[in-house]
Amino acid sequence: MDATAWATFWVFLALLALIGIMFYLGVPGKIVGALDARGEKIRSELADAARLREEAKALLAEYQRRRGEAVAEAKAIIDQARREADAMAHEARERLEDYVTRRTKAVEQRIAQAESQAVTEVRSRAVDVATDAAAKILAEKADGQARRSLIDQSIAAIRSNLN
Repeated sequence: MDATAWATFWVFLALLALIGIMFYLGVPGKIVGALDARGEKIRSELADAARLREEAKALLAEYQRRRGEAVAEAKAIIDQARREADAMAHEARERLEDYVTRRTKAVEQRIAQAESQAVTEVRSRAVDVATDAAAKILAEKADGQARRSLIDQSIAAIRSNLN
């Protein structure tokens, strides 16, 4: 045998010794155990991920349901607010119409009262003017004592008729 063959032989023996030592120390079992543990850990993480995904789906469905309820509730609130605003606007219109009607009546009453007062003042003034005119005419036509008694009687008659 030549040197290369002897070297190959010794390397082969060292390899067999190394493999024997590894089997004696249980290295392949430890490697398989480590790989199994790592596989189990990965399987556990995948199961956790699947469980978390299902929880996330459930939460998403719950939040979508709540969102739908919130949208429906917001729509109901908006509809209620619109109805209340319409009712308030209608009530305000009615109050305004009532106010305008009352103010119109009050103004009409004041106008009627002012007309009545104006007519009374005109009549009173006309009576005063007529009394003064009659007094002047009688004063010019009547003389002395007759004139005075006639004027006094006329004034008394007019005053009694007016009051």
